[in-house]
Amino acid sequence: MLTIKNIEAVDTLDIRHKVMWPNKPKNYVRLANDENAIHFGLYLDMSLISIVSLFSKDNELQFRKFATLQSYQGKGYGSKLLSYCFAYAKNEGYRKIWCNARTDKSAFYKKFGLKETDTTFEKGGLQYVIMEKPL
Repeated sequence: MLTIKNIEAVDTLDIRHKVMWPNKPKNYVRLANDENAIHFGLYLDMSLISIVSLFSKDNELQFRKFATLQSYQGKGYGSKLLSYCFAYAKNEGYRKIWCNARTDKSAFYKKFGLKETDTTFEKGGLQYVIMEKPL
């Protein structure tokens, strides 16, 4: 059974670390404003398998640290969680949702109607592009 629910920032750390930056110390995946964010987790039965963190500013919602455990990737679980976030953003009246996407993952985000902007950057040896979607 799939369930999506609010979780605490600390509950996101293991998946963030394993999926995004396994070769860095675990503290590398902490964000300075984690405690001010909304965090959602997707559970398959009782196991947390996908997470995302939402940050609000100026009537815009940024999703960050979106990650699904490797063995569950490509099965639609992350897509369900991201769709939930888009519905949440729309229901809460945000005017835009956006993210800093790893450029090699931008095609995935395009499926949700996100468009690449002209803003790109590098972090930790990886290339990123800001992607956004008006709501």
